[in-house]
Amino acid sequence: MTPSQPLAGIRVLELGNYIAAPTAGRMLADFGAEVIKVERPDTGDELRGWRLYAGETSMLFRTINRNKRSVEIDLRTEAGQRTIQRLIPHCDVLLENFRPGTLDRWGLDAKTLDALNPRLVIARISAFGQTGPMSGQPGFAAVAEAMGGMRALIGEPDRPPARTGVSIGDTIAGLYAAFGTIMALYERETSPSPPPIARRTIDVALNESVLSVMESLIPDFSAYGVRRERVGGRIEGIAPSNAYPCADGRDVVIAGNSDAIFQRLMAVIARADLAADTELATNAGRWRRRDELDVAIGEWTAQHSRDFVLEKLNADSIPAGAIYTAEDLCDDEQLRSRNMIQKHRVDIAGNIEDVYFSGIVPVIGERSGPIRSLGPDLGEGTREILERFADTLPGEAHV
Repeated sequence: MTPSQPLAGIRVLELGNYIAAPTAGRMLADFGAEVIKVERPDTGDELRGWRLYAGETSMLFRTINRNKRSVEIDLRTEAGQRTIQRLIPHCDVLLENFRPGTLDRWGLDAKTLDALNPRLVIARISAFGQTGPMSGQPGFAAVAEAMGGMRALIGEPDRPPARTGVSIGDTIAGLYAAFGTIMALYERETSPSPPPIARRTIDVALNESVLSVMESLIPDFSAYGVRRERVGGRIEGIAPSNAYPCADGRDVVIAGNSDAIFQRLMAVIARADLAADTELATNAGRWRRRDELDVAIGEWTAQHSRDFVLEKLNADSIPAGAIYTAEDLCDDEQLRSRNMIQKHRVDIAGNIEDVYFSGIVPVIGERSGPIRSLGPDLGEGTREILERFADTLPGEAHV
């Protein structure tokens, strides 16, 4: 029996597509919220076709839209807009990531939504926010990662900026939207009367979400005039911390950047000369001589297999780890022990296959909670949900 979940009883109407808003919806759904995902008829969320290697629905969609129900509604039509208005009084949260002004044009402006449900929390995700001179401009995560300061720091210094292998800007924005939604729900529940609509509206911008995780990028420039640059597998101002090749062609990441850990690392690689060097006793000196340190560590790892390197480093409590592939993740004992790799049966082009999915984060208790259902087939909940909430609007005949 599945235990009671923290967000049981909360109902979310998700109007978002792609990754950002659906990520927020996934987080809420993972912890018990009933998330009704509205999709355009016939084609649905475009994410269904992204990285689609077989069948009709991608594993990307199945992952980001797990634990939700799918309802087909055409928001561009008056009938679809009226249907949304009927659903609003029954929901606690409206989640959307359209360009600012889109819902207003569809008759779903804040004033209307507030009149339909004065307790409704509205979480909005957009490229640049709901206000400001760029609010009306479109933008995906790639643009936000560039304009939020992240892209300039990724990659080798002698090459064009690179990108992470996932839509990290969308994911960060989704996390903030989910967090903001929980804050607004908490304030709503603890206030003597529902807060005004402005207090119940969460405004998440992709570029600001990226900026918020850039650590001291801006204050370092403002205080010291420092313009951070790309440093490859390192991280600015911290050494030694990098990826190093091993004799078997595999790589490890080693983080020997605290003073005490550095001493232990030098002992393991038999470089007593570097351990005794007073300039290397602190991080500032190690950063100045980072190239020298990387050569020394790399010469040692190149003589041994990855497993040998990790065994030696772990024995001396030196943070290190293999660079995992998808196969490594599926086989990882630590992840499996915490139910972070979960198997589900999936219909792929008519064949039922066992497919692994990553578990629910954060863990409550000792193991990840179970994924109740994968991203739904298009429109599978349309009839049941619309019949359940078949209220008419004031002055409207029941249809």
